Amino acid sequence: MKIIPAIDIIDGKCVRLSQGDYNSKKIYNENPLEVAKQFQDHGIQYLHLVDLDGAKSKHIVNYKVLEQIASGTELQIDFGGGLKSDKDLEIAFNSGASQITGGSIAVKDRETFLSWLEKYGSEKIILGADAKDEKVAVSGWLEDSKEDLLPFIQKYSENGVQYVICTDIAKDGMLQGPSFELYRKILGEIQDVKLIASGGIAEFDDLPKLQEIGCEGAILGKAIYENKISLKQLEEFIG
Repeated sequence: MKIIPAIDIIDGKCVRLSQGDYNSKKIYNENPLEVAKQFQDHGIQYLHLVDLDGAKSKHIVNYKVLEQIASGTELQIDFGGGLKSDKDLEIAFNSGASQITGGSIAVKDRETFLSWLEKYGSEKIILGADAKDEKVAVSGWLEDSKEDLLPFIQKYSENGVQYVICTDIAKDGMLQGPSFELYRKILGEIQDVKLIASGGIAEFDDLPKLQEIGCEGAILGKAIYENKISLKQLEEFIG
């Protein structure tokens, strides 16, 4: 199972929110590249980089941070937050993203998302399926859509999506454990999907459980920044 730390960016700084609430912002480091290098030094190969300014502005904003991390480390970066146009994607890939995550766009503009899938291939385009009570949430979680989560993922899986990041918003940043049941349900009902669990990971023991369920990867944020899980533990898990 891939271990994928998250760096969320506001004003070029490394922050965390709770349940997507911008008012709950906590700055952990002024220098995201420094944080990314620490991850790499502990054997981590992947990074989930989220442009929270972009999510709010509905276009890419913090691509310079992406550029710095991509050129300053060997991490494979999946980048998301506010990617709405072909131009946004071009900027993200030119700035060094290995993959991009499309969330709101996949709900609101299916045609564009499918065109990205066709152009770049399923290895590069991740479906962001953020959920609240098993409904898909959009626009940096500021709105709920009427889409049911499982049929939404299923439909895109049939259209060639391989990778899905699923965040249960109720769990995100709360350090109360991930949505094991939800992930079991998704993997039980939808074949051929590489599911990346995100939100709520609180302690090291959550990781082997997610691996056992069959998750392709696990995204960790606050648990690392609040020292609930050490980089040494992650290094040993990867090793």
